[in-house]
Amino acid sequence: MAKRADPLATYNRKRDFAKTAEPAGKVARKRAKSLIFMVQKHDATRLHFDFRLELQGTLKSWAVTRGPSLDPADNRLSVRTEDHPMSYATFEGTIPKGEYGGGTVMLWDRGTWEPLPGKDPVKTLAEGHLHFTLHGERMKGEWVMFRLKPRAKEKNENWILKKVDDDYAGSSTGLTDTFLTSVATGRTMNEIAEGKKAPARRAPRAKAADAKLPRFREPQKATLVDHVPAGAGWIHEMKYDGYRCLLAIADGKARIYTRSGLDWTDRFPEIAAAARALPVRSALLDGEIVAVDDKGNTDFGALQQAIGEGGRGLALFLFDALEIDGEDLAKRPTVERKARLAALLDTPRPPLLYADHIVGKGEQLFEAMCRAGQEGIVSKKADAAYRSGRTKAWLKIKCTNRQEFVIVGWTESDKAGRGFRALLLAVNEGGTLRYAGKVGTGFSNADQEALLERFRRIEAKSPTVAAPRSETRGAHWVKPDLVAEIAFGSITSDGILRHASFLGLRGDKPAEEVVAERPQPLADEAPDDDIRISNPQRMLFPEVKVTKGDLAAYYRAIGPAMLPWVAERPVSLVRCPQGRAKKCFFQKHDSGSFGDHVRHVPIAEKDGHKEDYLYVEDTAGVIACVQMGTIEFHGWGSRVADVEKADRIVFDLDPDEGLDFTAVRKAARDLRRQLADMGLTTFAMLTGGKGVHVIAPLTPKAEWPEVKDFCRRFALALAEAEPGRFTANLMKAQRKGRIFIDYLRNQRGATAIVPYSVRARDGAPVAAPINWDELDDYESGHAFSVRDVEKLLDRAGARGLKGWGVAEQVLPDL
Repeated sequence: MAKRADPLATYNRKRDFAKTAEPAGKVARKRAKSLIFMVQKHDATRLHFDFRLELQGTLKSWAVTRGPSLDPADNRLSVRTEDHPMSYATFEGTIPKGEYGGGTVMLWDRGTWEPLPGKDPVKTLAEGHLHFTLHGERMKGEWVMFRLKPRAKEKNENWILKKVDDDYAGSSTGLTDTFLTSVATGRTMNEIAEGKKAPARRAPRAKAADAKLPRFREPQKATLVDHVPAGAGWIHEMKYDGYRCLLAIADGKARIYTRSGLDWTDRFPEIAAAARALPVRSALLDGEIVAVDDKGNTDFGALQQAIGEGGRGLALFLFDALEIDGEDLAKRPTVERKARLAALLDTPRPPLLYADHIVGKGEQLFEAMCRAGQEGIVSKKADAAYRSGRTKAWLKIKCTNRQEFVIVGWTESDKAGRGFRALLLAVNEGGTLRYAGKVGTGFSNADQEALLERFRRIEAKSPTVAAPRSETRGAHWVKPDLVAEIAFGSITSDGILRHASFLGLRGDKPAEEVVAERPQPLADEAPDDDIRISNPQRMLFPEVKVTKGDLAAYYRAIGPAMLPWVAERPVSLVRCPQGRAKKCFFQKHDSGSFGDHVRHVPIAEKDGHKEDYLYVEDTAGVIACVQMGTIEFHGWGSRVADVEKADRIVFDLDPDEGLDFTAVRKAARDLRRQLADMGLTTFAMLTGGKGVHVIAPLTPKAEWPEVKDFCRRFALALAEAEPGRFTANLMKAQRKGRIFIDYLRNQRGATAIVPYSVRARDGAPVAAPINWDELDDYESGHAFSVRDVEKLLDRAGARGLKGWGVAEQVLPDL
């Protein structure tokens, strides 16, 4: 028999083990353990991610040029490389320059993998396809790989790595942009390259029991209305058919509260376990626990059954954040709270799921939900604070009639084997219970047996509610303790249900809170604020015929997308009362002429005295500024709650007149990479002018002198490393053929253009955040204008454009 060729011969031939710390290649013996996989981030000639699967004693390897993506629409090119030894699975360090693969290697992910049941991966690999499930720390769920047909004279074996659409699918920015440190040592790429030792593991907290969970608060509730509110001032979500809950987390502990404050943590063990693993010190989150069927619909009956069987296989859709890391978010706008929540759930973490929304277009979502057999939608004011109790800032619009009723009795059945004929129902009204009719369908035999068993324990000797004798003849009465969810066709003029069907019991709502829900008429509000725009026909941008009225309409529409970036931070305004081509000026103080919607915060000046600076809290504040001739909004890098601590840094890449946008794109990607190697996640923004902003959100801990020093030294280091390409010198004469890295926006009192702000420039361009994957799609920094508001709103609702939100992120050492 011919001897099998050494699968690691190529690996060993390419390396000089006297010079590199990489392990020498030996084929491992067959093991009984699960197959392992790992991903190594490799900064060689070109940054890539090496994806490796254990098979037949070696690591089958591919270089994934742009890294793995959670978006099932993304096809990631993966170039097959030589097999690696099993000992390579833990390698992290630096391969010397000049050696094969020279550069820094980070162990970026690790875990186990399994092929699709019934498939032989050895056979399918040879055929050119793999289908498998990953159980990694970062890559999870189902994935596929397939080999591309080779082109003429092509030497490499090219494959595609692709995420399967499952519970772990997400956005294209959810993995490589979020996880920037080693799973083994916690080091950044720079720290590995510098040979910095891995930080010592933290000792356990001395008194973990002293860590405080956020206190329960009464959740905000929606008012039932008769139609969907119009306008871009509203965001719209699917109405989930389940149990409302508040999720409290602190230092590895979790509590799940019902809407009335009951602790139901033990009923949902999988959700509680996932919550304890969230990357957050503490949080209080709002959501709905549901059971999802094979078609993606929520099923209340299946939810109850699952709870009875141990609470497994359920999901928690989270749609609001009241607190994160000790910060009370309740007063922040809805869209900002959701942005913070989305950042926390940026990488899918089933059974915890982010409840997505759309901006405007609520009627379309409502129709789609009704066609899909869902319960309806919830519409929320984009700029509203979170307020406990029932409010009109949250509205619910139902496809079908359903609500809770109190069970007050039951009637016997005349059919053998049937426990009862119907349940008698009531609602609270005027301080007492009012009879609301019967429900006689929707029960399984198991439901009837369980209900009768409970009725025996709460039987009442006298009628619980006044009702027509014809309706209650022979009735058995019970204490009004149980609440049932009922679907129905209609309600008569005297409040009696017609065509009712039992859906299940609700243990999360006290009987005394059950009242009749009647849809309230909703008057269309256009606009959502009370600000009158004077001279709406005044031409501000004559070249594109954009008037003051058009500008106000744009800002009213874009408000929900803009608020996470502009609200609650000092702003400087560019006011052009006669139009952008005429006299414009900056304004950051206000004597009161802007009205009540624009707020003031006193800030100490250099000489010690205080001046009132402008800021806004909601879309109405933005519109009040527009009424006063504002076109542009420029924001501080800190919030009014603590103006001395930065919550973002921004590098403005300003090219010389002779450079095209290709150079700017390359520079932006290089800055992104440099900052990522330091452990900083960044976002990109087209400025509406010539350049691009590279923005890194920060947890507000560092004060302005430290922030300014970091940004100055970072920009100077880039300029010194590539003096023919970059300059950090403000002087125009120093920019010839180069890109100015403007770091000066990162100091106390400095501002930067706010995302979605219009620019006072030809064509009414708009500053627009973009995903890094999109950067190559644009040929200028002014790809969007006021006329693109619908496109901008659609983009703002997409995963990946969520505002500042990232998990804990602080300035690194430089």
